[in-house]
Amino acid sequence: MSLPPVLQNLPLPIIGSPLFIISNPKLVIEQCKAGVVGAMPALNARPAEQLDEWLAEITETLAAHDRAHPDRPAAPFAINQIVHKSNDRLEQDMAVCAKYKVPIVITSLGARTDVNDAVHGWGGIVLHDIINNFFAKKAIEKGADGLIAVAAGAGGHAGVKSPFALVQEIREWFDGPVALSGSIANGGAVLAAQAMGADFAYIGSAFIATDEARAADAYKQMIVDSSSDDIVYSNLFTGVLGNYLKGSVRNAGLDPDALPESDSSAMSFAGGSSKPKAWKEIWGSGQGVGAIKQIVPARVLIERLQREYLQARQRLGLA
Repeated sequence: MSLPPVLQNLPLPIIGSPLFIISNPKLVIEQCKAGVVGAMPALNARPAEQLDEWLAEITETLAAHDRAHPDRPAAPFAINQIVHKSNDRLEQDMAVCAKYKVPIVITSLGARTDVNDAVHGWGGIVLHDIINNFFAKKAIEKGADGLIAVAAGAGGHAGVKSPFALVQEIREWFDGPVALSGSIANGGAVLAAQAMGADFAYIGSAFIATDEARAADAYKQMIVDSSSDDIVYSNLFTGVLGNYLKGSVRNAGLDPDALPESDSSAMSFAGGSSKPKAWKEIWGSGQGVGAIKQIVPARVLIERLQREYLQARQRLGLA
């Protein structure tokens, strides 16, 4: 499988998922310094002008780290762009990404040739997230460099495909970079993702329960206290099917086991006025939360993942 230079020689085959509202420069920097690709949504910067400040902070801090530690440079970072027509900031945010030559852009909710061409123009690569093989092919046809396979069990907006089926079908025709998302929260699962044919594990929920994450303390604690039985799959809150913590649904006065269907044409990233807001009140999480036992610094979480990953390799005689 061929990987672009920016994704080669990473200390750990992990990409941190860009967490809406939650990811911020502090988390991204700690992820990258610890050897995994750190990522955040451009839309997390509010007002829009803040994105310039955040990208300056990330690029300058990581450059200083690399000068101080030439033997263990930071991993690259990524910015997530929602390319759906509802995102009226896309053009402005892309211009800021171009200014800082963001090395990796993760695109969501639609594949666009113009966006891919713009990223290639400044020397970056594009990873597009998909939930099935049909959308995977469309993304590559439109110029994406790699894919993020969002399988069943992933936090937030997630598909229903088994990771075994999804990666298998993609690998029948695509040999470029593939990251797998869906219930990955320990090092053994990272190795399993590679065994299935993915290059990287795409991890989100575990990073919510870190000191650097911009999540409410109650949200972090609910991640720690929950298991896969505490996840509900619904399209009520944004019009798109996603996985959420049942506890947050109950706290909003709803029954997580009897949620109505939503109009999928009414896509929203903040929820409607008549229902609780995702992701402020209704908290996203994947089914892998059972592996998350405490709130720790991102560096400590990554050290655990690395330790478990190496132990899994040793068990299989791969070390």
